[in-house]
Amino acid sequence: MNIREALATVPREAFIPDEIFVPGENGWLVPLRRSEHPDRWREHVAADEAVVTRTDFDPDVPPELRDAATGRGVEATSSSSAPFIMARLLDALELEPGMRVLEIGAGTGYNAAVLACLLGTENVVSVEIDPVAAARAREATRAAGHPVRVVDGDGERGHPPGAPYDRVIVTASAREVSRAWLEQTREGGLVLVPWAPTFHPDWPLCRVTVGPGATGEGRFLGPAPFMPLRGRRVRPRAMDEAEERWRKAGRPDCTRYGLTVTAEGQWVWLDSPGNVIG
Repeated sequence: MNIREALATVPREAFIPDEIFVPGENGWLVPLRRSEHPDRWREHVAADEAVVTRTDFDPDVPPELRDAATGRGVEATSSSSAPFIMARLLDALELEPGMRVLEIGAGTGYNAAVLACLLGTENVVSVEIDPVAAARAREATRAAGHPVRVVDGDGERGHPPGAPYDRVIVTASAREVSRAWLEQTREGGLVLVPWAPTFHPDWPLCRVTVGPGATGEGRFLGPAPFMPLRGRRVRPRAMDEAEERWRKAGRPDCTRYGLTVTAEGQWVWLDSPGNVIG
């Protein structure tokens, strides 16, 4: 079975909660409940777009300005990724039968179920920091017939009991590669990380090949926007500064960038490892 067949086999609708969040009249996120608006709910779930499944108030918005009813001050904290983005990441993993995969960020459980469909339930472990989301993902994957192991915990620490893995896939944007992900991946394995816009506005996807001693090196593959890891928000000012540096560099395509990780640190480079930009 290939990736497209797996995505078609596993019904996305089975993993989306009754309540999702969509832009309201003012563009803020407001609830949309399946029980109240089933046709609109199904329309959003069937679209090849991300579906916001959990929200919270933006801590930068003063409490007196927050309003859940209108969505003022509300920000997305978890979502079901657009299927075309899922396919892009799964393609980049270069999966082979029998491989063991660690997923960082279970979300709804949909991506984990697709991985299980491709590799077998016993070969997939998913870590989720939000206990409510983890419980829902656990139940959804079980109900769909792909009961992968969903672990409650901080994904930046990985899941040592299941190591070594052949692949690690992160389903949230990061600003660096966690050492735990490299340490828990076999030499020659791949770690796939959507990158926050710290040096390029396209939110590029980084694929790192793991080397000896939990080192790694790889290139950025193309756009793959994801919400940030919990507690790793990128401030608008930092994004603006990164975009300005990118413009001054001549607006290079994100595929010209790469990443090197050693025991001493990690840095992004342009065109070749010797041309370090940060």
